[in-house]
Amino acid sequence: MLVHAYLRASTAEQDANRAKQQLTDFAKERGHRIAGYYPENESGASLQRPELFRLLDAAEPGDVLLVEQVDRLSRLTESDWKQLRSIIKAKDVRVVALDLPTSHQFLEKPSTDADAFTARILAAINDMLLDMLAAVARKDYDDRLRRQKQGIEKAKAERRYQGKAIDQDKHKRILACLAKGMSLRETAKATGTGTSTVIRAKKLQEQAAS
Repeated sequence: MLVHAYLRASTAEQDANRAKQQLTDFAKERGHRIAGYYPENESGASLQRPELFRLLDAAEPGDVLLVEQVDRLSRLTESDWKQLRSIIKAKDVRVVALDLPTSHQFLEKPSTDADAFTARILAAINDMLLDMLAAVARKDYDDRLRRQKQGIEKAKAERRYQGKAIDQDKHKRILACLAKGMSLRETAKATGTGTSTVIRAKKLQEQAAS
């Protein structure tokens, strides 16, 4: 069994590797070494996450996908979450999250038949809790978007809204990469940004040209 650590942050300005040491220590305390780290800056509400799927491609049946919190893995809609869960189950990969104690058993080996029976019960409970926490993470995401929208609408009504500031230097680097024929993913990697930022820069350029 190998342990693969997935580290996600939503934007390029956030540090995806923030929890790296915490995950390393967690695995080490249970007698495991992390085989690989897969950090990326992408929204948890999107299935377009190259590093997550690179991890799943590399994982073998019985391996562990280790995350700090369930919301690092998913803030997905119900249908997208079901799709990701089916991929994880098809690979027979076990999700272990630091904030989900029932999942910690997957880093331990049952020593008796009684322990194996208990592990099966805990695994069933864990699946239910994993789905529940994924639903909570999505609700938190939707609530945050709604509050942001309400705040923007209020600011517009009071003529205080100026929009999100654009990092002009970053956008110039992005556009330069795109002009060389680089893909969205290659551009994001080269400029240290998320693909959503690359898409935004591209759209702004197209709007300016139209």
